[in-house]
Amino acid sequence: METIGLVGGMSWHSTVEYYRLVNELVAERRGGHASAKVTLQSLDFAEIRECQLHDDWERAARLIAQAARRCEQAGADRVLLCTNLMHRVADEVQAAIDVPLLHIADAIAEAARDRGWSRLGILGARWVMEEEFYVGRLAGHGLEAVVPDAADRDEVDRVIFDELTVGVVREESRAAYAAIVQRLRDRGADAVVLACTEIELLLRPEDSPLPLLPSMRTHVEAAVSAALRDRAVA
Repeated sequence: METIGLVGGMSWHSTVEYYRLVNELVAERRGGHASAKVTLQSLDFAEIRECQLHDDWERAARLIAQAARRCEQAGADRVLLCTNLMHRVADEVQAAIDVPLLHIADAIAEAARDRGWSRLGILGARWVMEEEFYVGRLAGHGLEAVVPDAADRDEVDRVIFDELTVGVVREESRAAYAAIVQRLRDRGADAVVLACTEIELLLRPEDSPLPLLPSMRTHVEAAVSAALRDRAVA
């Protein structure tokens, strides 16, 4: 079994779920007392959030790359960033380490193709919905991204940073997200990517008028398959 490196804390609420899912999937596939080999670096999200708010992506890249190197030094065979948004600096992080960085959008693309989906609604932080580092990566896999309109993007982003990343889950926000997904469906989306790991704490399959593609679970499934060298499992 390979060792999985997790760079988390962005926010810790989803990092807890990453660690839980990694171990649950290894236990399911190996049985008995099996659990995952993990090295974890958890950053102070307040520092990363300041970088986001001030467009200081260079400093953010340094902080995350340092954490990724510490994962590698502790024995990680591959590294995951436990966040969609901070894949904005994925190239810089990969350049700083000698083991593979498992890109979350690549895992999403593989899962979407396996399910026959080609038009994906995107819910995430505004940078994820608006910038090329994410939707462009999906396009490179032949997938079309359908993003919410400006007002809906503002609401999705607000809920993420005012509520979910500080551990607040509200029913009215769940209803608002479901309505946004319905509008994405009306525009022809086959499924919707929960392209912020915390959204999986809010929007459930029974709430959504479209199939959900949860980025955190999909990322973890790809990592566990690689760690167990089980390429037949998506």
